[in-house]
Amino acid sequence: MSSTVETAIEIRPFQVDIPEEELAKLHRRIAATRWPSKELAPDRSQGVQLAALGELAHYWENDYDWRRAEAKLKALPQFTTQIDGVDIHFIHVKSSHKDALPLIMTHGWPGSVMELIDSVGPLTDPTAHGGSAEDAFHLVLPSLPGYGFSGEPVEVGWDLGRTAQAWAELMRRLGYTRYVAQGGDVGAGVTDAMGRQGPEGLLAIHTNLLVPALSGTMPTDTDEERAAAAQIATFQQSGNGYFVEMATRPQTIGYALLDSPVALAAWMIDHDTDAYYKIARAFVDGQPSGNLTRDNVLDNITVYWLTGTGASAARSYWEAYGPDSPAAGRQPLPPPSIPFGFTTFPGEIWRTPRSWVEASYPNVIYFNEVDKGGHFAAWEEPELFSAELRAAFKSLR
Repeated sequence: MSSTVETAIEIRPFQVDIPEEELAKLHRRIAATRWPSKELAPDRSQGVQLAALGELAHYWENDYDWRRAEAKLKALPQFTTQIDGVDIHFIHVKSSHKDALPLIMTHGWPGSVMELIDSVGPLTDPTAHGGSAEDAFHLVLPSLPGYGFSGEPVEVGWDLGRTAQAWAELMRRLGYTRYVAQGGDVGAGVTDAMGRQGPEGLLAIHTNLLVPALSGTMPTDTDEERAAAAQIATFQQSGNGYFVEMATRPQTIGYALLDSPVALAAWMIDHDTDAYYKIARAFVDGQPSGNLTRDNVLDNITVYWLTGTGASAARSYWEAYGPDSPAAGRQPLPPPSIPFGFTTFPGEIWRTPRSWVEASYPNVIYFNEVDKGGHFAAWEEPELFSAELRAAFKSLR
């Protein structure tokens, strides 16, 4: 094998170390923000409210400490490896428990590995978090291509399926011959694609966003199904502005996301109603919902800013959902035959009925409806989220 090929498949240690000058530049840009006048509507119907964003910016400039977040990252084993021409960053934490089950877990937008790292302890060391040693996982947390510390694709074609293939290659390189996968938001799309592709060694998948409901017609025979369909309709009518822009014109919004940290923050917190109001309360009222604290929210936003990945992350929506992308019009692969698990959280964009899950996947081994948490379930409720994954994959051990 040539040295070039050996270099391409090398797994290299990685460490985050942001120069102090970059943090000083961030503070100067926040201070130089040109602010619009206050919104005229009494709620979020015109977008992110001035009071919420003003409090976020003030805290970001004056009180937020990136070095605390950087220390959290440095405490975890991180690596990069080149797959299909893109450097993929990932966290890889091996459990000390015997026979731990390998799990690859994929974040979404506007998330990053930061939204997942509070689940590392409960998943890799469950005995310290109310579980048993038999519930332990070896954990792989990759950064999506074009997100965070992963490299940006330099060609079109990095859709959900291509990322799914890269994840299978990553697990192969790590020596895992049997493993499971989890995803939410964009990560649910990648995980769904993995299940449909059926790479060797993939035993089962779990998601907390029902991907087929975004592109197909679901049954509306029961009150529960009609309520879920109505929630999706509301989202598509008045809540998906970010989705449409990034799926059709990601480069356009990318200029603002790379130039203004406050514009980036506004774009990222304006995702869904439940998460927006929880984040707003954290900054305006000092009342976080679970782990959606001011610091944790800004950890995630600051990763996007310091890595300059606002535009490249937006392009992932064009690749996955855009009418002009290479994947547009491509028929999905058949539903996966491997076991499928699903957890529905009450604050999600829509509350998924069990009947929809069973209509979408032929081999449902786990379904549960919990009483707290939202779209960013692993971030907001890491202990509950981890317990769900332990329960979902228990039969596969």
